[in-house]
Amino acid sequence: MINIPKGTKDVLPQDSYKWQYVEDMAREVAGLFNLKEIRTPTFEHTELFQRGVGDTTDIVTKEMYTFKDKGDRSITLKPEGTAGAVRSFIESGLINGVLPAKMYYITPAFRYERPQAGRLREFHQFGVEIFGSKSAQTDAEAIVMADTLLKKLGLNVQLYINSIGCPTCRAAFNKALKEFFEPHLGELCYDCKTRFEKNPLRLLDCKEDACKKINVAAPSILDYLCEECAEHFEQLKACLDLAGVSYIIDPRIVRGLDYYTRSVFEFVSTSIGAQGTVCAGGRYDGLIQQLGGNPMPAVGFAAGIERLLIMMEQTGVVIPEPAKPTVYIAGMDGECRKKAFELAIALRKNGVFVEIDHMERSVKAQFKYADKLGAKYVAVIGGNELAEGVMNVKNMSDGTSEQVSFDAALTYFQNK
Repeated sequence: MINIPKGTKDVLPQDSYKWQYVEDMAREVAGLFNLKEIRTPTFEHTELFQRGVGDTTDIVTKEMYTFKDKGDRSITLKPEGTAGAVRSFIESGLINGVLPAKMYYITPAFRYERPQAGRLREFHQFGVEIFGSKSAQTDAEAIVMADTLLKKLGLNVQLYINSIGCPTCRAAFNKALKEFFEPHLGELCYDCKTRFEKNPLRLLDCKEDACKKINVAAPSILDYLCEECAEHFEQLKACLDLAGVSYIIDPRIVRGLDYYTRSVFEFVSTSIGAQGTVCAGGRYDGLIQQLGGNPMPAVGFAAGIERLLIMMEQTGVVIPEPAKPTVYIAGMDGECRKKAFELAIALRKNGVFVEIDHMERSVKAQFKYADKLGAKYVAVIGGNELAEGVMNVKNMSDGTSEQVSFDAALTYFQNK
């Protein structure tokens, strides 16, 4: 037997309605904020992520699924959605269109990491990207959008926000970080020793306990923001206050991707332990130019669908079950089953939810199966009914029965 690859998970038919519910809520919220869907390839040229995500990030250095195709080109399964959306935005010419360009996606993504609760090697994201606006109000709108979705899903989470500044003010902060961490180089993990030289800001994102202890006393980026970045952060806080969205300022949030500038944020829950971040994002004003487009500001976020579903289950959120069949048509023999099939096709064409027997069960067994399906009615066709052009319809909730002609079946069940 061939088993499923480690770090992946089947979504079985009896569970898929839960995914559809979350995806439907995400699409509904996106529509409220005037976002349109974008769909990008599952794989891209590796260079896109090296340049976009950042060659010092754990994603690029450790976690990407990268391979050579038959043309000897380096290809990578996308580890996140933003880089592909930006590539498409530039390549398709949308960059020259009406701004802001507001879009969302629901996509699989792939990272080679240790599987754990809410973290798989193949996972799924609902992501939002807004291109063209430098206003802090746009940052706030993205955060409000995420907050709206999480509340519609019945989740209680805490919003944490920070500003990581722009290249101008970050240069001074990086210098301060290096001065702080240099005496502790011998205590840092192997990765952080590399980050110390290439990208000191990444030191604050380390998950190793020894590095986290040192990080507690590290300088705060908020003390090094330039005037424009500081004003942008103040405007963001004012907009969130106006929207009634509560937040906590956390100067240790830097996010795991190199493209972020200024605003960064995370929605966090403690219900799934160490993997408490269920939605996160921020502003990335330099990424579009970095990937070959004209300079243009942007902001976005992504939420992991697996993590959302785990949280919803652990906090007791009830997801509405899918609709049950209006009627199950049971045929007593071969000819009666043919008529049941004919009626089912006609009813379905007119929007009636119908199921029939495909296993040549007895009528008694068909009644049991219809009850398991939750059918509202069972319509029985026997030899006499077939000759008379009628069926005996039983109401499964109260046990009452009545005869309904084949010709009147559509009108009868459409009203049920």
